[in-house]
Amino acid sequence: MATVAPASREDRSREGLSKRQRTLIVRTLLTSLALVILLLYLMPLGYSVLTSLKTEEQTADINAPILPASAETFEYEGETYDVYEVPLEGGVRNLALFDKGRTSSTFIDPADPEAGEITWEGRWRTLTPAYGLALEWSNYPEAFGFIRFMRLLGFTVMYASITTVAATFSAAIVAYGFARFRFPFKGVLFIILISTIILPPQVTLVPTYAFFFRIGWIGTWLPLIVPQFFSNAYNVFLLRQYFMTIPTSIEEAARIDGAGPIRIFTSIILPQAVPALIAVALFHFFFAWNDFFGPLIYLAGSADLLPIAVGLFRFNGLYSSEPQLIQAASILTMIIPLTIFFFAQRFFMQGVVLTGDK
Repeated sequence: MATVAPASREDRSREGLSKRQRTLIVRTLLTSLALVILLLYLMPLGYSVLTSLKTEEQTADINAPILPASAETFEYEGETYDVYEVPLEGGVRNLALFDKGRTSSTFIDPADPEAGEITWEGRWRTLTPAYGLALEWSNYPEAFGFIRFMRLLGFTVMYASITTVAATFSAAIVAYGFARFRFPFKGVLFIILISTIILPPQVTLVPTYAFFFRIGWIGTWLPLIVPQFFSNAYNVFLLRQYFMTIPTSIEEAARIDGAGPIRIFTSIILPQAVPALIAVALFHFFFAWNDFFGPLIYLAGSADLLPIAVGLFRFNGLYSSEPQLIQAASILTMIIPLTIFFFAQRFFMQGVVLTGDK
């Protein structure tokens, strides 16, 4: 009967080294893939930032570079001359066009004007203008003034803050009832509530608008704020899932001490559900901050009450020929949401993850 010799220490070492190499290669590939996806995702944001720092002339020039830049000029003997990239025998040099000609032109070296004139054979119109890096920071205060940013910001913060508090608190109350209380048709009612998530808002738009028009709320913030005090199926689902992960033994101990449902809800459930509450609040805050369709419909005719999303849309229509100002205004509207998410991302991610556990 044949016997198999045990693997030598050298063979085991090679096998272990091979496994480590494969693991390192897999991790490198996954990291590279993640970086590529991240760069693709951030490309529109990067384009917006670069465009917001360009001049109006650069945005209109199809031959201008991607980075914010301005055409270089050179002053010589009291006159201003444009600088071009001129191909010479020693390579491409940036020279100022001194005297234009059809077949040959005269240039001056801005780095050494005392060296005299340089004659170049060729059509100067075929040359590429030389650009230098130039950040047009003045686009931001200009856009800030054009769109009346502080007025738009005030209404947007008011709308987002009030509805965030209302939507989060009302959803917490409803979720607490579905998570902890027993009542007839509880399962059926919860299914009906969740089924409203798939109901397209276009289905209820006309009757809802007709109702608010009938009671005289059109042209005010009431149709956008009041409904948020009556909960939302998506928020209720997230909070209910989180409430069900909280041990009932803590509540039973509180009941023995004489605590009622309201005291248990405010002193036990809510403090332990802070990550989920923050996640729901951030979800709704970002939705309200970017809400465009609702204010556009219900605030029609009330230009002084518009939030940032609709105000930016109107600004886009008025200044469509100046994309640098449009992008600068868009970047200004993103500062507050990005700042809030940056400081609350730990609680946000924790709440999103734990709402799926039971």
